Amino acid sequence: MKSLFKSKPRTPSDIVRQTRDLLRYTNRDHDKMSDLTKNLRDLKSILYGNSESEPVPEACAQLTQEFFKDNTLRLLIQYLPNLNLEARKDATQIVANLQRQQVQSKLIASDYLETNLDLMDVLISGYENTDMALHYGAMLRECIRHQIVAKYVLDSPHMKKFFDFIQLPNFDIAADAAATFKELLTRHKSTVAEFLSKNYEWFFDEYNSKLLESSNYITRRQAVKLLGDMLLDRTNSAVMTRYVSSRDNLRILMNLLRESSKSIQIEAFHVFKLFVANQKKPADIISILVANRSKLLRLLGDFKIDKEDEQFEADKAQVMKEIAALEPRDLA
Repeated sequence: MKSLFKSKPRTPSDIVRQTRDLLRYTNRDHDKMSDLTKNLRDLKSILYGNSESEPVPEACAQLTQEFFKDNTLRLLIQYLPNLNLEARKDATQIVANLQRQQVQSKLIASDYLETNLDLMDVLISGYENTDMALHYGAMLRECIRHQIVAKYVLDSPHMKKFFDFIQLPNFDIAADAAATFKELLTRHKSTVAEFLSKNYEWFFDEYNSKLLESSNYITRRQAVKLLGDMLLDRTNSAVMTRYVSSRDNLRILMNLLRESSKSIQIEAFHVFKLFVANQKKPADIISILVANRSKLLRLLGDFKIDKEDEQFEADKAQVMKEIAALEPRDLA
């Protein structure tokens, strides 16, 4: 007779619905917290599979549809600080996975976020909370896989905050913010090009003074590498031309070329060569290069990298040739 009363196995939709209800009680009921923790573990197992089985596409699709139907994501983000560490980790992985789940060839996470973009404000403000920063930061990076979300963040006042987040004293949080910043500025090419063109003045003022001229070695190294990635991207050619026409920018890059760190020198060289290669160099750029010619040629002549790199050597030879050929009369 016992078998007649066996409970029916819960479907992925059931687990999501129950999770949604439990999230509303996280402040008030400790027993419900353990149920919630178990549910989050079950949801993660459905999405990622486990040691015994791979994820089942139909179950993932059902879970995804239910999850975005009734603001479960909003509740999960809102109540994440109330969860224990393991539950937070599971929740973070669930949110990350759901950004990639397709239902009938559609990323429904993108549609949901398009009408709930204010959730990004909560995730970004997480960098100001030591306990939540890494969880919210990981969620944020996954959400900006969607172009509509990345555009919202780029165009928001939050972008200015990243220059400070990257320099937070907590190394892990600073590194996480730097990873998000890089993702924002490299993933969606056309959106990034539009943002940089529209916000050129304040963005590069902040970038130069707070990152490239930072007293922190890691900040400088990451910043000059990211600068090269941005300027060498064809989509940003107009921004690159503008950047390499500025004597202040050239001065900063020449200082970075003289750093004791080989890593910074190499990344700085990749940006410096754009100033030299510019066929329409402004007069003051030529003037600086001519005035510093002997120092630059000596520096570049002594510049060796640890492993053999034919492209680097060819670039260096071309830059030295261009600098050597510059004449003061080019100023006319």
